[in-house]
Amino acid sequence: MSDLYWLTDEQMAKLSPFFPKAHGKPGVDDRRVLSGIIFINRNGLRWRDAPAAYGPHKTLYSRWKRWCEKGIFARIMAGLAAEHGERKTVMIDATYLKAHRTATSMAAKKGGGGRLIGRTKGGTNTKLHAVCDSQGRPIDLFITAGQVSDYIGARALLSSLPKVKWLLGDRGYYADWFREALQDKGIRACIPGRKQRKTPVKYDKRRYKRRNRIEIMFGRLKNWRRVATRYDRCPKVFLSAIALAATVIYWL
Repeated sequence: MSDLYWLTDEQMAKLSPFFPKAHGKPGVDDRRVLSGIIFINRNGLRWRDAPAAYGPHKTLYSRWKRWCEKGIFARIMAGLAAEHGERKTVMIDATYLKAHRTATSMAAKKGGGGRLIGRTKGGTNTKLHAVCDSQGRPIDLFITAGQVSDYIGARALLSSLPKVKWLLGDRGYYADWFREALQDKGIRACIPGRKQRKTPVKYDKRRYKRRNRIEIMFGRLKNWRRVATRYDRCPKVFLSAIALAATVIYWL
């Protein structure tokens, strides 16, 4: 089939340093298995519907599940993003991702942290918090339940911000503690104040227009069916799907 996705030699060379070391007998073809995993995630298919060219669907699922639990896909995205270190500007924002009925079991697992699925006016969903560089490429991701404030995501992403000069954000991130935390890190905030403030907040309007790049980033990520609609109950698996999409779209 000509419409199947296959990783190139150059892409495999970028990915291979992040693969876990093999023990015992050699495993199956990494290119075939990873290409199949990408195809399934991009098109939102069931694992049993994987094309025969990618091999047994159980092999694809086993590799996907095992690497998700180890955080391999998130590590790959973070590692490739670190190689293109941003030094000037980053942007922060959040977006809602609709949760499918197969993922909306609201009960928490024993010893777990819950499903990270919340109820809002738009129904059940998960919120993706992200930081991207000046070109709109994701460098850090964090997910919460849909009803959680943007400040929770900002607090979680704050410690991992790179050493840059500017951070762009919308009015949802205007808070004194956040601006002070950025100032302590030597980062200048380009965030407009809330409309109800009596004293207007000065910010670089020309620079702020560049913030549309993170909105474009969210749109491109949502082109992947498994990102736009959450089918996975486990939040770690869902975050791995988002990290895989970000890696293929922006870092390969």
